[in-house]
Amino acid sequence: VWTAEGSPLKVWTEKQATLLRGWLGERGHRVVVRAAMRYGHPSMAEQLDALKREGATRVLVLSAYPQYSGTTTASLIDAVANWSRDVRHLPELRFVNRYHDDTGYIAALAARVRAYWATNGTPDHLVMSFHGVPARTLQLGDPYHCECLKTGRLLAQELGLAPDRFTLTFQSRFGKAKWLEPYTEPTLEALGRKGTKRVDVMCPGFIADCLETLEEIAQEGRDAFLAAGGQEFHYIPCLNDSTPWITALADIAERHLSGWVTREPTDVAALAAQRTRALALGAKQ
Repeated sequence: VWTAEGSPLKVWTEKQATLLRGWLGERGHRVVVRAAMRYGHPSMAEQLDALKREGATRVLVLSAYPQYSGTTTASLIDAVANWSRDVRHLPELRFVNRYHDDTGYIAALAARVRAYWATNGTPDHLVMSFHGVPARTLQLGDPYHCECLKTGRLLAQELGLAPDRFTLTFQSRFGKAKWLEPYTEPTLEALGRKGTKRVDVMCPGFIADCLETLEEIAQEGRDAFLAAGGQEFHYIPCLNDSTPWITALADIAERHLSGWVTREPTDVAALAAQRTRALALGAKQ
């Protein structure tokens, strides 16, 4: 699972950032694109500090979570808020909170599946497995469950799948509390027991492969299905650096980068004078 370059999530995310910068540059946008980890390095704070040192005055935070949840997406906003506590001159900030039903995102998922099936044949059943969260979040008003269902429905429509050809599930449950259902592994076991010969699994809620997809699904999910009587298990990789996805990602970013209020060009001499006055009053370098 671990690559020679390191964590698969970090590797794919950095590749996506590099490609996104290139695509936006080709469209005439002079932007810096930096990949940040919510839990790891480079962290959100580290990358925001770097952007500020480079003189960024406008920052767009594009979530890697297509479906919004207070447990995931909102934590990005919390990270930015925590960073801002010690920043006295904040850049303008925007957030892309969701794109679960974006036409480009859905088309990129469908292209990924079609390309895989063109090479490896088609399954008896497709399982769309999303990251799980406690069921209580839905009861408290979190839209995540509804947005996962919509993503699954739109993808199935794009692929022309009948309702009995696919199942939407939730993975990574732990603890005793009830989580969003149906759970992925028991679903795979049930499919194996009822005689489903081939199952393909994909994880639409992950735009990049990581330990959760490559180990929990591609390995543990395979073992569960085969042990229950299934004959053939296929894991369809995440969007990663696929061209349809990078194109869709650039479209999403471009839309959110538009409409900033234009300010007068910075007076370099005036800015230098402000800096001199600030330093004279004891400001830090």
